[in-house]
Amino acid sequence: MSDAAPHASATEEYWHVCHTRPRCEKKFAALMAAEKFEHYLPLIGSERRYGTQVKKFTKPLFPGYVFARLGTARKSRIYQQDLLARVLTVEDETRFLNQLTDVKLIVASGLELSLHPLIHRGSRVRVISGPLRGLEGVVDDPTSPQGIILAVDVLQQGLLVKMPLADLQILP
Repeated sequence: MSDAAPHASATEEYWHVCHTRPRCEKKFAALMAAEKFEHYLPLIGSERRYGTQVKKFTKPLFPGYVFARLGTARKSRIYQQDLLARVLTVEDETRFLNQLTDVKLIVASGLELSLHPLIHRGSRVRVISGPLRGLEGVVDDPTSPQGIILAVDVLQQGLLVKMPLADLQILP
C-alpha cells in the first residue's frame, strides 16, 4: 500500500472562472458550447439610445467572466482561440455552485439588477464623481448606506458625508 496522495483522474471536471479578453465573453461561451463544455455566461438585457432610436441588446452581467466546468484532459481546448486572459480555479465548489444557482435565479426573474462592488464597513474609498471628487474616506455602513466618513484626525472626529455608493471607488 502506498502513502502517496491519490491523484485526480483525467476525467474529473472542476468549475473554473474564465477571465476573457475585453468584449470576448460571448465568443468564449460559443467556443465552450462548440467544445461541449458545461458553462454559464449570465446575460442581462440593456438598451442604449442613439438620438431617437433605442437599441436593445444583451450584455454580460459580469463583464470579462464566463464560468466553465473543465476536465484536465481537455482543458487545453479552451486556449485554441486568443479569447482568454487567465483561468482561475474555484476553491470551494459547493459554495460557488450555490452562488451560481442564486445568480441564475436572479437573472431568470427578469427583475432589474446591476453590478456593484462588494463594500464592507471600514473600506477605504475615493470619491470618483461630483463636487467631492478625489476625496478619500471610509465607508460608514454598506448595509444601510449613509455615505462615507471623512476623518479629521487631529480632532479625533469624522464628518459623515451622504453620497451614493455608485460615486465611490474602493481603494486597495
